[in-house]
Amino acid sequence: MEIEGSSAIVVGGASGLGEATVRMLHEQGALVTIADVNAEKGAALGAELGLEFVSCDVREELQVEAAVQRASSAEGGLRIAVCCAGTGWAQKVAGSRGPHPLLPFETIIAINLIGTFNVLRYASAAMISCEPREDGERGVCVNTASIAAFDGQVGQIAYSASKGGVVAMTLPAARDLAQYGIRVNTIAPGLFDTPLLAALPEDARQKLGAGVPFPQRLGRPEEYAQLAGQIIENRMLNGETIRLDGALRMPPR
Repeated sequence: MEIEGSSAIVVGGASGLGEATVRMLHEQGALVTIADVNAEKGAALGAELGLEFVSCDVREELQVEAAVQRASSAEGGLRIAVCCAGTGWAQKVAGSRGPHPLLPFETIIAINLIGTFNVLRYASAAMISCEPREDGERGVCVNTASIAAFDGQVGQIAYSASKGGVVAMTLPAARDLAQYGIRVNTIAPGLFDTPLLAALPEDARQKLGAGVPFPQRLGRPEEYAQLAGQIIENRMLNGETIRLDGALRMPPR
């Protein structure tokens, strides 16, 4: 899919990986709609770049539908959808205080997995009505998992389950949408320098980065955005989950 001139939506686009993707797509000439639950950051980024911002909680299907409709209103229809929305929770499945409470588990699944599904289903449905381009391609969806889908650590039961679900959706979604010329791929980042890790002390951040085989540092959001751009442009990439982790394999703790 050619980025220049294509309409795109980045959900979770107000900060971190999503913000970097918004900036990359904008710089390459896409017509980008920013969607995020954080209205303050989203509106500020939109004002800075001259882009439209739509408030969107991925758990609320009507909000996702409305955001996709806004992005689809551009000439040519929606062509690119990137979902970076997500959050985490750390707790063991059971311990001395009893079992893992259900509510935080349900919340993580609702945001990370069901939220991604909401974006995927509404975005792909909008793409079906687009005119096909080269090779019959109508659109491309890029979702965000995590290496925790494969290397879940102690206390990551909810987060790993949610991200594992995103990975598991990738191939069947690509197969479902192949007849319409819509591709689906997933990026599984390792340790990235996002707002989640920014709250840690600098020595802790340095220690985390040193554990990556190479390069021995935290990933940069721009590197996620670079891979997202390559996925968008390379039509043979379909139904794939790509680890972006510097060869990191997480230990149990």
